[in-house]
Amino acid sequence: MPSVTPTAADRLRPHLDQALGGELPLRVRLWDGSELGSGDGPLVVVRRRRALRRLVWQPGELGLAEAYIAGDIDVEGDVGQALRTVWAAVRQQKLRPARLSAADRVRAMAAAVRVGAIGPRPAPPGAPSRLSGRLHSKDRDRAAIHHHYDLSNDFYKLLLDETMAYSSGYWTSDAPDYTSADAQRDKLDMICTQVGLTPQARLLDIGCGWGSLTLHAAERYGARVTAVTLAAEQAAYVRQEVKSRGLSDLVDVQRRDYRDIDSGGYDAVATIEMGEHVGDAEYPAFAAALHDRVKPGGHVMVQQMARGRNAPGGGAFIETYIVSDMHMRPLGETVGLLEQAGLEVRSVTAMREHYVRTIDAWHRTLEDRWADFVALAGEETARVWRLYMVGSSLSFAENRMGVDQILSRRPASPDAADDGA
Repeated sequence: MPSVTPTAADRLRPHLDQALGGELPLRVRLWDGSELGSGDGPLVVVRRRRALRRLVWQPGELGLAEAYIAGDIDVEGDVGQALRTVWAAVRQQKLRPARLSAADRVRAMAAAVRVGAIGPRPAPPGAPSRLSGRLHSKDRDRAAIHHHYDLSNDFYKLLLDETMAYSSGYWTSDAPDYTSADAQRDKLDMICTQVGLTPQARLLDIGCGWGSLTLHAAERYGARVTAVTLAAEQAAYVRQEVKSRGLSDLVDVQRRDYRDIDSGGYDAVATIEMGEHVGDAEYPAFAAALHDRVKPGGHVMVQQMARGRNAPGGGAFIETYIVSDMHMRPLGETVGLLEQAGLEVRSVTAMREHYVRTIDAWHRTLEDRWADFVALAGEETARVWRLYMVGSSLSFAENRMGVDQILSRRPASPDAADDGA
């Protein structure tokens, strides 16, 4: 009787089950058509042996992400459901990687050789971040911001709604004609109202992005705004919008580090999802800068992402391909740091569920206009952003990450009336 040549699945199954501490919770089809795992959810297709080489050289999240970005693996079905299935198995301890003996490792290596998983380290796909220098030095922070936010204004115009707000909206309606742009405008109105903007009030917008708050505050509230960003593309976009909307007498756009803002006495300060970029050791000085830039009695609005108490936040994929050097802490720690800087925290608005809806809207745009994104930025960049959108939405939906608006106030000077308004 002729011998049957083992399939790739036959060779890998015992070693994979041992390494994971259990069977894969979803189906995986290998390049020769053989399958591993079980379940009736999304099917993961390993198109090339190179995917295994990536995992040998870079085990875990980053290796899997790079295999997906390069097209070495793909998902037939819902990518989010595939991630959700794996994360649920890890949480429920259905996957508990075993401690392998030296003999186990030798046998696994032999199996990897037989299926072609051993070879030179594949080049990373896409455009991973390559930062150098001291963590959170001005030069390194500028490079980190450039990598993500200077991708191109055309890319973000394609992804975002007409407000160009790249932060969580605030959804106040479920009506069919209520859009993500409406949710962003409601968020902007909430900020402007809470910090007490009036005509000619001075607002400092730290990390202004593409100017959604800056332009809204100037157009709708008549505020005089100093808009600060490190990103060259953002600064150019906001300056053009200021000019085209006739707001040059109300808005000053500055491309600079927050540490170089040399004036104070603002009636209000806002920083919308910029504090995540500051760094852990640097945040007390950042909080002090917020305190010092607003006049006594003025308000500070911080909208900032947080990680769950027992969640790591970020991850190897985000650090490498999206935004490097981010630091997120639990909400309470940020509140404490603002208070230590001398600010009085007046209210906190949790917006976690709002971010799920915001990211899902961006993701729908990405999928609906997939061909446009690929034509503009390339297939690998589009796949990076698909992973980013799917993973971020799940992180907020599963309460591993949150986002909050923290309204605080610099107490009035001791010799002035302080009514706590």
